[in-house]
Amino acid sequence: MKNKLCRLAAFLCTAALVLCTGCTENGGTENADVQTTTAAVTEAAEQEEGNSLTSLEVIRLMGNGTNLGNTLEAYNHKGYVGGSDPTTFETSWGQPRTTAEMIQGMKDAGFDTLRIPVAWTNGINFESGDYTIDERLMSRVEEVVNFALDADMYVIINDHWDGGWWGMFGSADMEVREKGMELYKSMWTQIGERFKDYSYKLIFESANEELGDRLNDKDITGSKGILTQDECYEKAYEINSEFVKLIRSIGGKNADRFLLIAGYNTDIMMTCDERFKMPEDTAKDKLLLSVHYYTPWDYCGTDAINHWGSPDDYNEQNGLLEMLSKYSKQGYGVVIGEYAVLTNGTAKPDTDKFYNNFLDNCDLYDFCPVLWDCSSLYKRQNLKMSDETLAGIFDSRRFANEKDTPAEEVKSAAKERIDQAYKASEDEMMAGIDVLPSDDKAAAWIMFQSADWSVAYSVGDGYDPTNMTMGIKAQNVEVTGEGTYTVSLDFTELNGVYGTAFAALGIYNGELLYPDYTVTIDNVLLNGAPYELTGKGYTTSDDDKCTRVNLYNQWVSSVPEEARTTDGDLTDCSAQIMPLNDKVKINTLSITFTYHAP
Repeated sequence: MKNKLCRLAAFLCTAALVLCTGCTENGGTENADVQTTTAAVTEAAEQEEGNSLTSLEVIRLMGNGTNLGNTLEAYNHKGYVGGSDPTTFETSWGQPRTTAEMIQGMKDAGFDTLRIPVAWTNGINFESGDYTIDERLMSRVEEVVNFALDADMYVIINDHWDGGWWGMFGSADMEVREKGMELYKSMWTQIGERFKDYSYKLIFESANEELGDRLNDKDITGSKGILTQDECYEKAYEINSEFVKLIRSIGGKNADRFLLIAGYNTDIMMTCDERFKMPEDTAKDKLLLSVHYYTPWDYCGTDAINHWGSPDDYNEQNGLLEMLSKYSKQGYGVVIGEYAVLTNGTAKPDTDKFYNNFLDNCDLYDFCPVLWDCSSLYKRQNLKMSDETLAGIFDSRRFANEKDTPAEEVKSAAKERIDQAYKASEDEMMAGIDVLPSDDKAAAWIMFQSADWSVAYSVGDGYDPTNMTMGIKAQNVEVTGEGTYTVSLDFTELNGVYGTAFAALGIYNGELLYPDYTVTIDNVLLNGAPYELTGKGYTTSDDDKCTRVNLYNQWVSSVPEEARTTDGDLTDCSAQIMPLNDKVKINTLSITFTYHAP
């Protein structure tokens, strides 16, 4: 013990001398080569004997995180090749130059972890075969890392989209593939060497969303790659394995540093596919898994659906996150490295419901959630959150608030809130809905997506009358067997919409309750006037549960083999019988159809 204390005292004294000689009057550093900061030194000294935490333990300490989005990953490789300073690209995607005050503000807002996406080829002239990272870029990344460590945050750095150079791995040209691996290994060798003595609070992430299908990207190579999806899974395993072996071989704290392994496309379902495999590791219990969550995309990423919180919404989110927990059960900590209800500054309705339930699931399953934010929620210039309700949510989720609470109590409370939210959603949904989803009933409705994708109503085979753009009035109907029915959509509160990107008549549970029934469309009213279809509709199903007649489905170019019609004649049948372009204004749309027994 005495020897440990002596080494610790000597270490801190040396660190203090380094820090003092690097200081300037304005509190910055006059030498970019000064790599050691107070937080880094303190953590390194405390952990001098090694990393004693497991990946499941560190996940809880990582608490609640956020991203430094659209900043150090802002891409301008051509500018660098043309002679530009790579550090100037930090502001090219609309973000301010990062300061220590901004990062401290994130910590003060309740964020315990900072993910720093980086475009390393902004400082690499890789086309020439020189994979050296420009010192100016390396030092700037290091400076921002130090800002976060000084704020007592966990820090994640990766190689983000980075211009899509990842497509080199899928090239038909084997030499290009080999150069891709050379670039990857050289990049991480340099990063690993630079940070090898840094605190264990610094975590390396093997990739971003590109580790999967996008290994065939053509951004850099100019032509789409040739890997099958099975081969993409194999290549993802190879890349992740090389990443782990390489970092471990560098030594220092890299020998047992936590490493974050990118899932396939960082997609939960594709990462839970049996084809995805975590790499082997010489360090015990030091691997974490990274996935992203933007589900449903129409709500999280577009303006088409502007509210969330139906029982189906809760079931989808709860189900996906429970599926992901299989990795926790295997001993891997899980980081959800990006999630968000994306906004330009004004929070969507129900964002608080989405976040609360999502964060409760993260508490329940021991996931570390890392918000994707580009000064939309946390305003970096103002050093504060833009929405008081959401600010309260994230402030309440900081690790300090639960660090003294036994983990099982945290989980139990989270599960109770999840159950209560679902029950409240069921109760709310029953009010004002003409036909509720039910396993023992069939319901007919119009699936709809506007031409500009900004307006949608219950798109997909799962009937969800709450999954819609607010302002739409729908008339849905319970289907009880043979007969004639009318369904409609009214967009007048939205001042109408223009055209269709997708539309279909759906009968939920039709295949289960009324197998082999067929549909004939009797008439269509567009804005109250008869509309003549351009072809003949056919009855089909994509999931063997929901009966469907495609009105405009641009992705179906031929009639499927399983299609059926009342008269048995598929002549003139098409999936595009209602082609309304973006010049056609739709105020109301009504469809009357007859359901025929076989």
